[in-house]
Amino acid sequence: MPSSTSRQLHLGAFFFGVGHHLAAWRDPRLDAGAASRIESLRQWARIAEDAKFDAIFFADNVGLPGGPDDVLARNALWYPMEPTLTLAALSQATTHIGLVATVSSTYLPPYQLARKFATLDQLSGGRSGWNLVTSGSDFEARSFGLTQQLPHAERYSRAREYVRIVQGLWDTWEDDAFIHDRAANRFFDPAKLHRVDVDGDHYRVHGGLQTPRSPQGRPVVVQAGSSDDGQDLAAATAELVFTAQQTPEQAQAFYRGLKARLAAFGRAPDSLKILPGLSPFIGRSAQEAQEKFEQLQSLIDPVLGVGLLSTFLGNVDLSAYSVDDPFPQDLPVTEGWKSRQALFADLARRESLSIRQLYERVAGARGHWTVVGTPESIADQIEHWFRNEAADGFNILAPTLPHGLEDFARLVVPELQRRGLFRREYAHRTLRGNLGLARPAHPAAGAH
Repeated sequence: MPSSTSRQLHLGAFFFGVGHHLAAWRDPRLDAGAASRIESLRQWARIAEDAKFDAIFFADNVGLPGGPDDVLARNALWYPMEPTLTLAALSQATTHIGLVATVSSTYLPPYQLARKFATLDQLSGGRSGWNLVTSGSDFEARSFGLTQQLPHAERYSRAREYVRIVQGLWDTWEDDAFIHDRAANRFFDPAKLHRVDVDGDHYRVHGGLQTPRSPQGRPVVVQAGSSDDGQDLAAATAELVFTAQQTPEQAQAFYRGLKARLAAFGRAPDSLKILPGLSPFIGRSAQEAQEKFEQLQSLIDPVLGVGLLSTFLGNVDLSAYSVDDPFPQDLPVTEGWKSRQALFADLARRESLSIRQLYERVAGARGHWTVVGTPESIADQIEHWFRNEAADGFNILAPTLPHGLEDFARLVVPELQRRGLFRREYAHRTLRGNLGLARPAHPAAGAH
């Protein structure tokens, strides 16, 4: 029988190339170039919206990975399209689903970012979200004339200042500033214009946006860092957090720890939603699901598997090791993705994995939780995490697109709805509304 709860799951659909699995593009069922064609992206977005997902999410990086080029040629290019422009196009093909784009705070001035997302929010009627990243690779730094990335702590110090400026720019205008009073010759009420005036440690910004205030107050701020610096930034600024967790116990510790940090910033626990990544391999039987998983696993190129580990470990050189050697536990800590470095090392240590076994474990979702099973068994595990303070929902990392997303939408979502855990219809038109987040009042509201 369906169970009921007033608390509802939130679901994101994470679009990443033609699927999250490292070997997805080699699946003969797929159109390997689909991720760079708007017709395919529209189809995927409509699958997610028809299933009532909260949002679609585009990751990004801002550079072409380094060579050797013959090795790079074996891999898919995961980020063929600039995400804010792509979502602007998809905003016209959808009506309710949220539109979340990753843009780095390290390589784009805050004014430009604020204007991009303010515009996307107007185009979509209040459905935009900004996934704040600081960029963790040297090849991205080289795209902008640097020899290497900035130190981790400096990136996050800059990001804290950056997001405050962006939010200030989004509040340039009060909600009712534009009065269009022809008789008084006033396009806007000048008392309701609030310019940004910042001379910070990292940025100097004086001015304001031309774009009216967002239909949802401000675009939703999303954050994906799970390091200590990342959690502090999320507790201060984020409203939605994506995270990589391998077990319900680890997810529960992260969930409770991050929610506990909110009080120091005067925030309530419900003001931030936590969505771990979930990569599902779904079959109408357990055997069918396992066959889907093993088919993709068989296509992994060992060179790319080792390269994936090296990248997430901060470009650590693993060439001195055989793929069947135990995963080394004495690797240097780098300035890259610190939380993912810790996750990989912990997983290898806990399960005594070799380098090959580790890359096989993470190739499907880059360290996110991978589940293989029937719709009912996957729904059981989702419900367990949800009801036991491990998640407010999940960001679904389809192993292949569109097939993996279609499987989840057509098989798992109805089971979650049957259990009373997930909506059957959208209740709101804005991303903030569907996430159950309050619309932020303008800081100057009521001052006149």
